Amino acid sequence: MHKKSIELKQMDLKHIWHPCTQMKDYEKLPLIPIKKGKGVHLYDFDGNKFIDCISSWWVNLFGHSNEYINKKLKEQIDSLEHVILTCFTHEPIINLSQRLAKITPEGLNRAFYADNGSSAIEVAIKMSFQYHKNKNQTRPFFVSLENSYHGETLGALSISDVGLYKETFEDILLRSLHVSVPKDQSEDEARRAAQELEKLFQEKAHLISAFILEPLVQCAGSMHMYSPLYLKLARELCDKYDVHLIADEIAVGFGRTGKMFACEHAQISPDFMTLSKGLTGGYLPLSVVMTTDRVYEAFYCDYNEYKAFLHSHSYTGNPLACSAANATLDIFENENVIEENQKKIAYIAQKLECFKTLPNVANVRQTGMIAALDITGYEPKDRIGLKVFDYALKEGVFLRPLGNVVYFMPPFIITFEEIDLMIDTAYEAIKRLGDV
Repeated sequence: MHKKSIELKQMDLKHIWHPCTQMKDYEKLPLIPIKKGKGVHLYDFDGNKFIDCISSWWVNLFGHSNEYINKKLKEQIDSLEHVILTCFTHEPIINLSQRLAKITPEGLNRAFYADNGSSAIEVAIKMSFQYHKNKNQTRPFFVSLENSYHGETLGALSISDVGLYKETFEDILLRSLHVSVPKDQSEDEARRAAQELEKLFQEKAHLISAFILEPLVQCAGSMHMYSPLYLKLARELCDKYDVHLIADEIAVGFGRTGKMFACEHAQISPDFMTLSKGLTGGYLPLSVVMTTDRVYEAFYCDYNEYKAFLHSHSYTGNPLACSAANATLDIFENENVIEENQKKIAYIAQKLECFKTLPNVANVRQTGMIAALDITGYEPKDRIGLKVFDYALKEGVFLRPLGNVVYFMPPFIITFEEIDLMIDTAYEAIKRLGDV
């Protein structure tokens, strides 16, 4: 290992507490200082390069150190780096808000900004609850799907259902209800799950502020996927029982599912849509809650009525982040990204067929530029995902399995040859497990 790498690793472990990590694991696991990123690759100080198959936690859409986004950020930093968004506004956020209102599902005309995905969820659930409160109704419950993940701040964690993250904090969480997610991508399962949702609404809709879901793919929930029909049925039920629908598109938005937004697959508009991750192309923290004029107007009043939405973040609507987001939308517009991705989506589908020949693989699945499979026959304590990670890293491929689930969510600029290396390496890693 390069001397610089050794020094950086030692300094890191002396001071830094890494997210979603048992730090004791770094007694055995590699901790790799990254020197630079370019395109789909990350480079360490030893000259090794790794294909970033998970877009650095699903944020990097157009590659690391994208020349166009770099250029736009450099232009912005010379004019305005930050300004409080109370009393002031600025051109990057005005342009971004207009563009988001244009490209998101119909009716989402109002944008409220925060600085990360979990914060956007907090905004959406608080806004939904206060909307009903402003209408003289108290609705203390939120409904979400089983196996769902919406973030790790307390409100977001409350409405999630991934026990690994949630169980420790049960005593201090908000009240929430869960309904079963469709078990697979069939329409029959979508209808069954919708019937269960309606039964809950029949009993408790008057106590429920909103129903929140991750459209089509429960990303942190082991990349579980379901049919667009469920979105359509859920929208109809929320309308019928006067419950808000929150679409958490933080991970699946901006082209990940093959359309700009996952809700487009069902041709629905939610009452709230939360966006982050790919919003800035992976450059800077930024999130936004898109909502309707109807919701907005429930807060619009004379000051002494106390109906205003009192929620803020210091870096709300940061001009640099907004400029990165505008540059990201420029790339979508100028390079016809959604249409071009269809070729890669089809190619990934073709490449996935090889996994179906392996006896230790099940449930090979894909939604747009997201693909996943389950490694079977092992216990969690076997840490099979770690073995796949270790093998792939040695081959220049950065995978980060979710337990026994291997998934692919690469930057959109990945080439067909790089797709070959990504999937062929994962195939060989899993095949070797069966050969042992």
